[in-house]
Amino acid sequence: MNLSMFSLEGKVALITGGSRGIGRSSALALADAGAHVVVSSRKIADLELVAAEIKAKGVKGMAIAAHNAKMEESKALVDRVMKEFGRIDILMNNAGTNPYYGPLMDQDEKTWDVTMNVNLKGLFFLSQLAARVMKAQGGGCIINTASTGGLRAGDLGVYCVTKAAVIMLTQVMAKEWGQHNIRVNAIAPGIIKTRLSEALWKEPAVNAKAIARIPLIRLGEPDECAGVVVFLASDAGSYITGETIVIDGGLLHGEPAHLQKK
Repeated sequence: MNLSMFSLEGKVALITGGSRGIGRSSALALADAGAHVVVSSRKIADLELVAAEIKAKGVKGMAIAAHNAKMEESKALVDRVMKEFGRIDILMNNAGTNPYYGPLMDQDEKTWDVTMNVNLKGLFFLSQLAARVMKAQGGGCIINTASTGGLRAGDLGVYCVTKAAVIMLTQVMAKEWGQHNIRVNAIAPGIIKTRLSEALWKEPAVNAKAIARIPLIRLGEPDECAGVVVFLASDAGSYITGETIVIDGGLLHGEPAHLQKK
């Protein structure tokens, strides 16, 4: 196999939620593969640190503060990227939130709206803006960050609902936009050691309980998601669209064999 198929040299990537965790790791991995990378989130300070790491790899890096749930900011974000780079080859919708932990019976309208707006509405309209650019330039690639919570009901309620919707939206966009040479895929991480999942790994007892459910007997690292992102963005994944790749150490397959009763 020709490993040059994984090269992203000269491509321009835009990543939301790019200041930490899976977004940061993916940004650095795309830069390693040769892409120029723009990272975005609400706060500029952390983004600038990531942009500096990107530039240190010999490619162009840029940090742009934008709230993906605010349509005018998403439009300004795309306009700025186009002004600076003239194209968008890769969009990674990684921004996400989960402001409420608790039973559905107690969910309020405000946290419902925040979760829906960031995880779903913002993702769709930014994808729409990027897809218009990609259509005009002859193609591109969109990668959405979903979750295993979108494939099986869990304890995160509305967050899981939004991620299930992201998976279906990925399929619908792939079906409609394939005619424009735009591929749309998703990754569905399990428990990855990021700030969003701190409650599941920071406390030793909780961490041990979480690990015990995973066949690989460990939590995932952000870099283990980043490799899949590079694959999906590159020519190595050029005939894949509408798919959701699970990255969960085997968690969705049920209780690990070493815990099953003999």
